[in-house]
Amino acid sequence: MWRPPSHNAFFRTQNPYGEFQRNSPTESPVPRDFRQTTWDEPTDEDCRQIVRLAVREDLERQQDWTTLALVHEDRTGAADVVARQPGTVAGIQVLAVAAEEMALQLKLDFHVEDGQQIAAGTRIARLSGSVRDLLTSERILLNFLGRLMGIATLAHQYVELVQGTDARIYDTRKTTPGWRRLEKYAVQCGGARNHRTGLYDAILIKDNHLAQFAAPGQAPGEVAAAAVRRARQFLTELAATGFGPADPIIEIEVDSIEQLTAALPEQPDVVLLDNMTRDQLREAVALRNATAPGVELEASGGVRLDTVRAIAETRVNRISVGALTHAAKSLDVGLDWPS
Repeated sequence: MWRPPSHNAFFRTQNPYGEFQRNSPTESPVPRDFRQTTWDEPTDEDCRQIVRLAVREDLERQQDWTTLALVHEDRTGAADVVARQPGTVAGIQVLAVAAEEMALQLKLDFHVEDGQQIAAGTRIARLSGSVRDLLTSERILLNFLGRLMGIATLAHQYVELVQGTDARIYDTRKTTPGWRRLEKYAVQCGGARNHRTGLYDAILIKDNHLAQFAAPGQAPGEVAAAAVRRARQFLTELAATGFGPADPIIEIEVDSIEQLTAALPEQPDVVLLDNMTRDQLREAVALRNATAPGVELEASGGVRLDTVRAIAETRVNRISVGALTHAAKSLDVGLDWPS
């Protein structure tokens, strides 16, 4: 049964449940990209903190009184974590993290790997041991898996829709507070790519930055070009101090061809084309190809499953989709008890 950890689990590195697969999709060669999230130590630490919060929500430092009342402490059994819907596996290591954080007397046997496409009815894992622990941890485990697999499944749907084009699908920072690394990991499991993790690992000049940076009466195109120059100068000055990110991407958001025309000669790594029509996107690609072929173009704004293919066919390099994390529905995952 659950009991409060006897020491600070935040710094634990050993997994008493044995090794489990930590697959992330193989990273394809991409010119100058953001850091891609893996299940590394920061992701693992974030997961542990969220699991502890989930445990507190369910148990409030007390106990599962229903299970204690009805199930003998010596009763053992096994149950299967099963997908009720087809989808993409993501976050199975959460089961091991939760088992460790909750000190569950359970053995975990995994039957799938992160990134794997599965059918409805697929057994994801078998959990065996204390029935009390199975019942107490059930909802926490399923909530985590359902959320992460829902994101991975939606990401995979977007990726499939742009197959055969030049476009790659990216997520955004529109994530659940506290869950960013986990949700970005799930995006990776679905085959899409991660945009910047936070404000600390890239320069992304947005419209509000430009509005505050502009001199009175300065034309929008001039503002965009000057902002890229200033960002590059700032990074050079910062590097001389030995502080700051190492060679971060510089990206600028534009909402007109005028701004794009002015920004391209400054050679930002990426230009984000905000809410442009498909005709504007095609014009932007032609302009980029003629004047700054090394700059990548990212389409963004209101991208949906029914529009992403047409956007990709404009020949942009990147399509960022906030819906991957803010609109994904949890995949239906259940716990079945073999008779």
